[in-house]
Amino acid sequence: MLYTVIKRVVLPLARAVYRPKVEGLENLPRTGAVILAPNHLSFIDSILIPMVAPRRVSFLAKAEYFEGAGLKGWLSKSLFSSLGHVPVKRGSGRAARASLDTAAEILAGGNAFAIYPEGTRSLDGRLHRGRTGVARMALESDVPVVPVGIIGTDQVQPVGRKLPRIRPVTIRFGAPLDFSRYAGMQDSLPVLRSVTDEIVYRILELSEQEYVDRYQASGGQTPGGQAPGGQAAA
Repeated sequence: MLYTVIKRVVLPLARAVYRPKVEGLENLPRTGAVILAPNHLSFIDSILIPMVAPRRVSFLAKAEYFEGAGLKGWLSKSLFSSLGHVPVKRGSGRAARASLDTAAEILAGGNAFAIYPEGTRSLDGRLHRGRTGVARMALESDVPVVPVGIIGTDQVQPVGRKLPRIRPVTIRFGAPLDFSRYAGMQDSLPVLRSVTDEIVYRILELSEQEYVDRYQASGGQTPGGQAPGGQAAA
């Protein structure tokens, strides 16, 4: 019920206010399991994608967003639950594996799941080296990856700003990437690195960011926080 209200009332109102420019939406399959791999500039990226996507898209969100007390806690839990976000504990290799397992369950149900290859939001506006969790997820689940380029959200809600501003935003969906040629090779670090780099390169083309070949420090964690597999960098 709440998801219906958010999707049919709240998100359309937000679209009317911010009027995001959406390109390539036809590249996002309307049905079937798919991974979305966007760049990450702002807290609101995890709201922007569900806002414009024609289907429900799940993210992993840190468990604290679902555990707060009082009215604020209820609102936070309701918002993230209605958007399809899934709570996950962070901070250890076991937690990272649990994140991958949760994502696998979502994909096994034929649903859409989004993961930030950078692992956390960019603090300098540049696109950083991808972590291999997205590649492992794609190969283990054997599903296509749709790269996504987000432009302008760092101006809407920069790091440290609590309330968003109205600024131009563009979101571009790229053509799905098929990695079935690497079936059964999800334990090969060179393969994982190659797949991750291919995904990040496509994001780079869509987002038009400057690229820096190093990982973004974890200080910019937002709803998704450390991405699944973020500790398993290669």
